[in-house]
Amino acid sequence: MTIEPGVPAASATLRILSYLAAQSRPVPAATLASNLSLPRSSVYKLLGVLVDAGFVLHVAETRRYGLGIAAFELGSGFARQEPLARLGHPVLALLVDRIAESAHLAVPHGRDVLYLIEERAPRRPALVSDVGVRLPAHLTASGLAMLASMPAAQVRALFPDEKAFARRGDVRGPRSYAQLRRVLTETRARGFAIEDETITPGIASIAVSVIDHAGWPAAAIAVTFDRASRDPADWNELAEQTRRYARELSRRIGGHPASE
Repeated sequence: MTIEPGVPAASATLRILSYLAAQSRPVPAATLASNLSLPRSSVYKLLGVLVDAGFVLHVAETRRYGLGIAAFELGSGFARQEPLARLGHPVLALLVDRIAESAHLAVPHGRDVLYLIEERAPRRPALVSDVGVRLPAHLTASGLAMLASMPAAQVRALFPDEKAFARRGDVRGPRSYAQLRRVLTETRARGFAIEDETITPGIASIAVSVIDHAGWPAAAIAVTFDRASRDPADWNELAEQTRRYARELSRRIGGHPASE
């Protein structure tokens, strides 16, 4: 990234954020100073400002720094713009034609997911995940898929205590970080996320992350269906098709799917 000189603090801040965005995990301040050829004292001052503003996360236990919630929300703002929608629509349309089930594209929005596209299959029920709807990430397949693709420190920053776990009535779903961590471990091992009647009775979803150029989840593609109409043995095949099209969208946005 080349930035014109003239505003040193702003230039250094953008370089720090760009560097952190390209890392797969938080890094020490000394690494930032060394790799960016910046004075260590200046790096610490700028990191303090960015931490206070929420753009950088400080992992106190390891004395490392990574992108914060505000940076994710800023990235989500870009993801919600026309480029991702324009690229995502034809991908979802192909997926729906292939599996004859409804699909949607969601992006991260803090501890929520925001639904950007819905592609409904013929004669399939209306869903609560309409365009513009926000739902708690830890209760949805889309959200779980994206959380499972994030570093543990980032997930912990999003869900620091039980108050962070929003509830929808008496629905099932993780209610603590320990429970969420177990669900995400299962999701990574399985290769896709599952939401089984957590949001709507009788309705299930599976989802796969769309990975960007830096290895972060830019979005998730989910397939939603009447669970009574699908034998559980078919869910793996649905997941494989969803994964195929999530990889295609990753390629279209210049990303590199983690499984490749």
